Amino acid sequence: MNPFILILLISSLSLGTTLTFASSHWLLAWMGLEINTIAIIPLMARRHHPRAVEATTKYFLIQATAAATILFASTTNAWLLGEWNILQLSHPLATTATMFALSLKIGLAPFHYWLPEVLQGLDLTTGLILSTWQKLGPFALIFQVAPTINSTLLVFMGLLSALVGGWGGLNQTQLRKILAYSSIAHLGWMILIIQFAPPLALLSLMLYLIMTTATFLSFKKNNATSINMLALAWTKSPALTTLTALLLLSLGGLPPLTGFMPKWLILQELAKQGLPLTATLMALSALLSLYFYLRLCYAMALTLAPATLNATSPWRLSFTPSTFPLSLALLGALTLLPLTPAIMALLSP
Repeated sequence: MNPFILILLISSLSLGTTLTFASSHWLLAWMGLEINTIAIIPLMARRHHPRAVEATTKYFLIQATAAATILFASTTNAWLLGEWNILQLSHPLATTATMFALSLKIGLAPFHYWLPEVLQGLDLTTGLILSTWQKLGPFALIFQVAPTINSTLLVFMGLLSALVGGWGGLNQTQLRKILAYSSIAHLGWMILIIQFAPPLALLSLMLYLIMTTATFLSFKKNNATSINMLALAWTKSPALTTLTALLLLSLGGLPPLTGFMPKWLILQELAKQGLPLTATLMALSALLSLYFYLRLCYAMALTLAPATLNATSPWRLSFTPSTFPLSLALLGALTLLPLTPAIMALLSP
């Protein structure tokens, strides 16, 4: 892709997200989401592969449907109550429709079916953008409308997402689909706690972005898109493979790694809110997720490379200009747990 076109598309992504962040009017927020969608479509289809074109088409249809629903909900609220302000979304029909539309945009259960298929059709770099940056705009809107949404609905969607993300990833062999189900599970934890403790939801989102960035960059460095290809990683780079295994355990929420922090604090908050059964189910769903992360660790470190592979397997790592982003993301994804009190002090109002 032409570098100038690439810069234009990345700038448009930044503009769309910034516009959504800064908006207090539903039309401006909708416009920011649309700019975001239009900017990522050429990035998704740039490989000109039938699978990438299929994923791009699915993504466009899903995002267009969600955007139309957001516009319908905000117009309904303005028609019934005379308010276009995002914080004044209070009619039950408008709040429910908006929540469903934003859930469809980010891939929250039960509107998650498109995410694994779309992510599987993309390369790892575009998949990283889809899994991280594209969730920021809709999440900014969810943070603003969450106080007006029925708390039972949020608890149900959060619990369902965590269970679907855990069950869905159990039988997968493709790394991008595993990361898609991982995304669904993490989103469930955020949505569950967003009404009870918004700073915890923000903390979970930040740590999810750090850990997911490190995971995608590690897989890209190893040229791995399936478990079989990941099995070759140890012979190419033992140090990076060890760090990647720790990173996957961090994603699963295993102490003493960074990923344990949000799960621990969320379970603690659920117990304070008098929801012990919900906390128990969330902890069990975390065990499901941890199982398929352990499968990946087992494939990387405790098995021999397969004798036959369908894909070309490089015998050494490719040389890239800089590994600084990967190093920084790995550091954050593995070592932030001791800083929990300081982080919570910064997030507390």
